[in-house]
Amino acid sequence: MYRFLLSRQWVILTLLALVLIPVMVELGFWQFHRHEHRVAQNQLIAGNVKAKPKPVGELTSPGHTVPRADFWRAATATGTFDTAHEVVVRRRTSADDQVGFHVLTPLDLTGGGTVLVNRGWVAFGTDQQAFPHVPAPPKGEVTITGRLKADETTSGSGIKDLEGLPPRHVMLINSAQQSRLLGRPVLGGYLELTAPVPPGGSPEVIPAPDSESIGAHMAYAVQWWLFAAGVPVGWVVLVRRERRERDAAAAGAAQDAAEAAEAERSATASSA
Repeated sequence: MYRFLLSRQWVILTLLALVLIPVMVELGFWQFHRHEHRVAQNQLIAGNVKAKPKPVGELTSPGHTVPRADFWRAATATGTFDTAHEVVVRRRTSADDQVGFHVLTPLDLTGGGTVLVNRGWVAFGTDQQAFPHVPAPPKGEVTITGRLKADETTSGSGIKDLEGLPPRHVMLINSAQQSRLLGRPVLGGYLELTAPVPPGGSPEVIPAPDSESIGAHMAYAVQWWLFAAGVPVGWVVLVRRERRERDAAAAGAAQDAAEAAEAERSATASSA
């Protein structure tokens, strides 16, 4: 009755179904884990951004790797901006996706030490190889608030650290790299400036990270699991349809054979 399942076509189709089911289930769990990761990240962002700011020296130190638990942690720093060693970070986008620079300025801390401050975004000038016009930060001692971020690396960001860049241009925000250029220790990670907001809106302060949207990962997970559940259902439907078609074909062949036999008997009787 179901011997056709042993045919080459049906063996291949069955094996394909058996492979697709676990693959689709695994893809569903992959999307589900991405959903869980996004939810956890949103909770981390929301908690750290809203937390009471701590002095940056309590959160990091020279050579320190900022742990994930401290990403976006609100921090304060008091010191004097060192504009003589200010650099710009190439190929960075604004809030409306225009390409330009991020302005990275060392802040020499009162009491010792240096922390890097990403003061925000500025547009390209007429010459992208030149140092752009950057509004100066406040002079003298200033207290700032920012979000603590980890050092950027090529492996972590996907940004290639190019050589032969114009003077005072960099590709990555990296405290170890800047420490070598400055010739003095720099606190690990950097601060993404949130206050005070630069007068005139330039540099353009970097927007707060999104802690609300969770994406469509959960919907994709359910979709993959429904696909996985649909594979055996589809297989059964195809098997039943194949059996009906074969039964119908066999019945038709039997009827044709019977009609042919009857016609032959009638012809024999007539000739007799």
